Amino acid sequence: MHYFAFACDFDQTLASMGAVSKGTLAALEKLLASGRKLVLVTGRQLDDLRRIFPQLSLFERVIAENGAVLFRPQTGETKLLAEPPPQVFIDALRRRGVLPLSIGSVIVASEEPEDAKILAVIRELGLELQVIYNKGAVMVLPTGVNKGTGLLAALSEMCMSHHNAVAIGDAENDHALLNTCECGVAVANAIQTLKERADLTATGANGAGVQEVIDRLLLNDLHGVRNRLLRQPILIGTAADGTRVSIDSCDTSFVIAGPSSSGKSTVMIGLLERLTQCDFQVCLIDPEGDYSHLEDIVTLGSAERAPNITEIVQILHNPKSSLIVNLLGLPLSERPVFLASLLPKLQELRAKTGRPHWIILDEAHHLLPRERGQAIGVLPQQLAGLILITVHVETVLEAALKSMSGIIAVGASPEETIRQFSNAVGVPPPVYSPLPSRPGDVFVWLLHGAHGPVAVRVQPATSEIRRHRRKYAEGKLAPDRSFFFRGPAGKLNLRAHNLNMFIQIAEGLDDETWLFHLRRGDYSQWVREAIKDEALADEVQEIEKDGKEGPLKTRNAVIEAINRRYTRSD
Repeated sequence: MHYFAFACDFDQTLASMGAVSKGTLAALEKLLASGRKLVLVTGRQLDDLRRIFPQLSLFERVIAENGAVLFRPQTGETKLLAEPPPQVFIDALRRRGVLPLSIGSVIVASEEPEDAKILAVIRELGLELQVIYNKGAVMVLPTGVNKGTGLLAALSEMCMSHHNAVAIGDAENDHALLNTCECGVAVANAIQTLKERADLTATGANGAGVQEVIDRLLLNDLHGVRNRLLRQPILIGTAADGTRVSIDSCDTSFVIAGPSSSGKSTVMIGLLERLTQCDFQVCLIDPEGDYSHLEDIVTLGSAERAPNITEIVQILHNPKSSLIVNLLGLPLSERPVFLASLLPKLQELRAKTGRPHWIILDEAHHLLPRERGQAIGVLPQQLAGLILITVHVETVLEAALKSMSGIIAVGASPEETIRQFSNAVGVPPPVYSPLPSRPGDVFVWLLHGAHGPVAVRVQPATSEIRRHRRKYAEGKLAPDRSFFFRGPAGKLNLRAHNLNMFIQIAEGLDDETWLFHLRRGDYSQWVREAIKDEALADEVQEIEKDGKEGPLKTRNAVIEAINRRYTRSD
C-alpha cells in the first residue's frame, strides 16, 4: 500500500449544499477500515463545521479556516497555525461597510465584489495579508497560509509523509491542497483549472466523486494514476547528447555496481541528496562507515558503538528524518544477522506508513550474501524502493537481485558488470562487446526500458561539490599532490598546497617561470590528477594550447577559471 492518508475538502466535494450523504459516510468508514487515515481540510470556521457535520470524529485531524486552524477530534483540542487578524484591520473593514463580514480565529471572510474594498484596506494599512477566492467567497489570511500548509501541519502530527497522501477538492483554494499531496484529485464539478492540474478527475460530482476515488484506493491503491512520483523522477545525470537520465521515484529498485574505488559512493551520495531534497525518507545501511560524514542526515552507530534496532525505528517514526545506520561497531560476520533482524521492522513500518520510502544497502554482497541467505525469509518477492550497492553482483543473494528493475554500472568493464546482473535476474545481456564511454561515465540499464545501456555523466551532490571546493581551495594537499613552481632552471621550489596558494604564488611569479610550466601543460595536468576536476583541467588545457597569448593574459585566464569554480563565494 502506498497511500495512507486521504485529505478531503468539505463544501461541494465531500458535501453537497452542506450535507454529506449516507453513501459517502459509508465510504469513509470503509477507507478507515483499510488502515488509512482521514483529514478534513476546509475553508469553514470550526464552530460552523461542527454545527452542520457532527461526524468529525471520523477524521484524524481537521484543518479549518483554509489552513489556519488545526483541530484534533479525538481530544477536542484546537491549535492556531497563524496569527489572528489585527483589530485595526477588522475595524477598517467595518467602517468601509464590508458585508457580509465573518471573523474567525484567524480568517476574515466575505464575498465578491467586497474584495475590492478589502484589498484597498490591506494596501492602506500596509498589512501582510493575502486574499484567497473560493467560487465567489473571499477569504483573508496571513501570507503563506493555505490548505496545503495546514495539511502539512496535520500530517506532521500524524507522523505521515505527503508522499503517502491523496487530496480531493473542487475550487480555487484547493490548488494548494492538491499540490501538497502525492496525488491530487478533482471531483467532476471542480473548476476547470483544478481539473487541469489534478492527476485524476472523478466522473462523479461532490460526494459521489469521493466515493469513486475511495473505491479505487481500496481496489488497487490508485495504481496507474500518473501522480507526482511519476512526473518528478530522480535525476541520475545527463547522456552525451544532453538528455537528462532519471529513475522513477516509486515502484523501482536497482543495483549500483562496480569495482572498488570506482565511484559508487559518489553516485549514491548524489542520488541520496536529491531523494532527501524531495522529502523522501531514506534508511541507508552503511557497513563500513562510508556515509557518516554526510550533513543533514542522522547517523546511528560508530566504530565504538553498534546501532540499536529500537533506536532506528524511533528515528524513522518521524517522516522528516532520514537515517544512516553505521555498522562498524559490529563484527563482519554479525552484519547479515543484524540486517535480517532489522528488515522485518522496516517492512512493518512501511506497512503502517509507507516509509521509509527507500532502503539502501551498501556492501550488499556482505549484507545479503548468496551463500548465506539469513535475510531470504524476510525479503518479499517484490521489494520496491531498494538500492543495492556492491562490488560483486554475482555474490549477492539471488532473491534480492530478482527484485531489481535496473543497474547503474560504475567504473571499468561496465559490460561485464551488466552481464553479471543480467545472468542473476535471468535475462539475456544487452551487450556482448566493450562499451565506449567518456571518462567518468556510468552506464544505466533499465530492464523494461526502451534502450540498452546508456552512458551517463553523473550529477554530483551539491554538498560533495562544496566539500570538494573547500578541500582543494583551502585545505592542505600532501607534498606529492601539491604544485611546485620550479622554473626552467629548477632554481625555484615554491609549493602551492591548495588552489588559493596557487593563485597567490602565480600572481607574484616572474613571467619566465609562468610560461615554462604553461607550455609544458603542467597546470592542467595538476588540476586533472591532483584536484580531480576534469572540467577545470579541460579549460586550463585550452589556455595552455594557445601559445600566442602572453604571460599576463594566460595568467589572468587561469586564475579567473579557478576563481569561478572554487574561491568565489556562492
